[in-house]
Amino acid sequence: MDTIEKFNSHVMGSYGRYDLVLDKGEGEQAVDENGKEYIDFGSGIGTNSLGYCNKDWADAVCEQVRSIQHTSNYYYTKVQADFAEGLAKVTGMENMFFCNSGAEANECAIKIARKYSFDKYGKGRHNIITLVNSFHGRTMATLSATGQDVFHNYFFPFVEGFIYVNANDIEDLKAKCDDTVCAVMFEYVQGEGGVMTLDKEFVDSIFDICESKDILTISDEVQTGVGRTGKFLAGEHYGKKADIITLAKGIAGGIPMGACLAGEKCKNVLTPGTHGSTFGGNPIACAGGLAVLKYAGNDEFLAEVTKKGEYIKEKLLAMDEVQSVSGLGLMIGIELKTKQAKDVVKNALDKGLLLLTAKEKVRLLPPLTITYEEIDKGLGIINELLS
Repeated sequence: MDTIEKFNSHVMGSYGRYDLVLDKGEGEQAVDENGKEYIDFGSGIGTNSLGYCNKDWADAVCEQVRSIQHTSNYYYTKVQADFAEGLAKVTGMENMFFCNSGAEANECAIKIARKYSFDKYGKGRHNIITLVNSFHGRTMATLSATGQDVFHNYFFPFVEGFIYVNANDIEDLKAKCDDTVCAVMFEYVQGEGGVMTLDKEFVDSIFDICESKDILTISDEVQTGVGRTGKFLAGEHYGKKADIITLAKGIAGGIPMGACLAGEKCKNVLTPGTHGSTFGGNPIACAGGLAVLKYAGNDEFLAEVTKKGEYIKEKLLAMDEVQSVSGLGLMIGIELKTKQAKDVVKNALDKGLLLLTAKEKVRLLPPLTITYEEIDKGLGIINELLS
């Protein structure tokens, strides 16, 4: 029985998988079980932020594995304290909760927002505004928060208390920010929604309205955070910092981890017994996170991420089949004129290139460490496919 047959015999079919078995990787290249190499423009959906098996990252993780791999959160660990301190320095957010995924980080944010409002105003002020076309996760609450009808099926009843506003529609936002709302939750760049960037005027309105009404702001930076857009937080492009910020994906370089960061208003909302996670703040994940911070917390490194993103966009816009390019930094969406994104992604596998889709677009989320040589090779394959 080969790998794929064995896999499909035992693992639930909840993913539309390609017929590709990845075996190992080094730098920005993955290798399948037959030895074929692939330039990775997807980095595990933005998770392998330093590529495959980066030496600094691998050394840190292996050292931690040989020290202590896990302990209950009834106790303290130095590596979690060090990572929390490092993350606080780079984000300016002093208080945080560690978990294992973006969905969990968003669940934590939802609970903080509702408890903040309950503690201060009592019942009845629990609604959270999210944006049409958003994506916040696949748990029951985060699925309910997701503003896409395609996800609102099968799992009825969904969690109540979410109101959807059209992205970049200031009047719609104003009309729905009533006295039942405790928070507005948004992505600066809607990743799964097609790599759509929010207008600065709309973001400014979110913060202005929320400040005037004591409504919390929650920025979902699961995909945009940790240097992906050329800033550690995408909110830096807008000059904004939300009351609550969620991170995951690339935060630990490929080890499951999420974080919910709370600002001054919310730092004491969660008290003992109100939230928890068995694996949250796992020492191995924290060691990986510290290694990532050495790169993504460096301004010179982030400036290079910006330059690489601009370079890729310029090359893409010169291709005849490309209608438009969206996104920030190394978070890029490609709108095509005639070809189907899903076909391009599938055909790219034969050429040794890993790509992603987002709605009707081809999506690029290459490792932040990708070299210009690898960028040129990958873009060469894209140009060939689009021609």
